[in-house]
Amino acid sequence: MVSDLERDFFCVGWGVRQTTSDGTKGFGHFCPSKVTPCPGEGRKDSREGGIDILSKEKLPLFPPILYFRVMQKVLFIGLVWPEPTSSAAGTRIIQLVECFLSGGYEVTFASAAAKSPHSYDWEPWPVAEQSIILNDSSFDSFIKDLQPDMVVFDRFIIEEQYGWRVRETLPQAITILDTEDLHFLRKARQLASSKNESIVYHNDIAKREIASILRCDLSLMISKTEIQLLTEQFQLSSKILFYLPFLEDEIDEKRISNWKGYDDREDFMFIGNFLHEPNWHTTLILKKEIWPRLRELLPEASLHIYGAYATEKVYQLHNPKERFFIKDRADDAREAMENYRVLLAPIPFGAGAKGKLIDAMQSGTPNITTSVGAESMSIDGRWNGFIEDEWNTFVQKAQQLYRSSSLWKAMQQQSINLLNKQYSKQMFCDIFLKRIEEIQKQVHQHREGNFIGEILKSQQFNSTKYMSLWIEEKNK
Repeated sequence: MVSDLERDFFCVGWGVRQTTSDGTKGFGHFCPSKVTPCPGEGRKDSREGGIDILSKEKLPLFPPILYFRVMQKVLFIGLVWPEPTSSAAGTRIIQLVECFLSGGYEVTFASAAAKSPHSYDWEPWPVAEQSIILNDSSFDSFIKDLQPDMVVFDRFIIEEQYGWRVRETLPQAITILDTEDLHFLRKARQLASSKNESIVYHNDIAKREIASILRCDLSLMISKTEIQLLTEQFQLSSKILFYLPFLEDEIDEKRISNWKGYDDREDFMFIGNFLHEPNWHTTLILKKEIWPRLRELLPEASLHIYGAYATEKVYQLHNPKERFFIKDRADDAREAMENYRVLLAPIPFGAGAKGKLIDAMQSGTPNITTSVGAESMSIDGRWNGFIEDEWNTFVQKAQQLYRSSSLWKAMQQQSINLLNKQYSKQMFCDIFLKRIEEIQKQVHQHREGNFIGEILKSQQFNSTKYMSLWIEEKNK
């Protein structure tokens, strides 16, 4: 017999809260077919049925750890419903959900956006979904009933829209901002690139985004370079920032054995969501600068461009005579990438870490990118390919990498070290959850240490709140 007390504590492995036959809340071990009650004695075999939320493979995600704490709730508020086949942002948010599930949290995902055919299917997973309405007090009732212990905002725009409502209704809830990347940095670099001028960081988006960071208890940063920018250029405290890269399965011998070899691959490729401006500009560089030179050197090769949400201007670049092909979205980026010999990514501007380069590591595909592309991702200049900002040199390196099997194989091996040392989810997820627990234990002291953030939460600085209330009244 499992006592009521035992039902409200977490045991070993992947714990999942459930309602049992007698109506009480208990914990179990999740598998696709069933959730069985957790007996509470911490059996070592309780990791059976661990599933990777992205690949759906049966894997023991984390070492068995014995927990004795009341299960907590986390609410994710998404800008959109995640689309992992469309962008790295979709993959990132799913990895965060997986991290919380692995720590025994009860997860709810909410969004005001409409679902698309490419939205991720949460159905096999213990994730509750909730459609919400923007600028509407029904959200207040929703979170009052849910009572989440923490709320994760998907980018600063979502914090602007919902943060004040969360703080008024649940002032003790821990607020976490997933920045994805620094939007103001990407915009500043884009403007500087278009005008061939120096980068100006102090723009209007920076004011909004940094204010959002300051209002939250913790902001997740995917790039160490961006942490350095915030702490040195804008004097933000490192205590409210947390480096959390992409959370990846390590590349093991089984995965390596499944990689296609040099002779089994051909052609070049690029991939990127065309709603993301850097991907469009990268495609233009490939079309106008890189490929005209490279195709003369490699008449046997083609370049294939993959990307979600391509518009007519993208399709107009398709030209079979030039061996330049627009291929639309890839259902599985890594599976598609495994067929190509080299990834070309001459990214002119952007921010954060690049999901396509993570995919290249996981698929054993050497690549050539720019310093912006590889920013915060290389180790002491070492890369699974080349980092070049000058287009003539970029083309020469692409030719070398494509033609030399020994060079290509050496660069493929670099993928293993780069990914396993920097993106292990087993390591980073555990550190992240421990940091959240630390903040919860001393939330008042933590917030007092970020007094500027407390000021920005006060009424006279809450313009987004009053704009939202005005819109709500106007819509009645």
